[in-house]
Amino acid sequence: MESWEKKHIVFFDGDCGVCNFWFQWILERDRKDQFMFASLQSEFGQQFLSERGLNTQEFNTMYLWKPGRYYLIKSQAVLAIANILGGIYKLSAVGKILPSFIRDKAYDMISRNRMKLANQKCYLPDQHQKKKFIQV
Repeated sequence: MESWEKKHIVFFDGDCGVCNFWFQWILERDRKDQFMFASLQSEFGQQFLSERGLNTQEFNTMYLWKPGRYYLIKSQAVLAIANILGGIYKLSAVGKILPSFIRDKAYDMISRNRMKLANQKCYLPDQHQKKKFIQV
């Protein structure tokens, strides 16, 4: 396992097909090796949530955490991930023209329906990709 302290950590719902699709999407585009991943259900994810006084039983929000600096939620996390990936994905910054409460309403609508939107499937990372997970 790689050291996570200097990476951006993406926390996601490990039981959600949509969430699994998006973390795989990030994983495949992380050419600069800037991200690591942890499910919210993992011990590491639960510790992250409880240390911040966040709900440890609901997993409908994606978090982006840069240890020692910040954590972002919902649409802020999505836009930051795209910006960090760089290249064409930086164009997503256009989304910032919408107020965060509108972006988060859209995020919440997708989140509420995420179990209906994608099949629940188990992702099996290869050996290199396994190194990018905290508690596989």
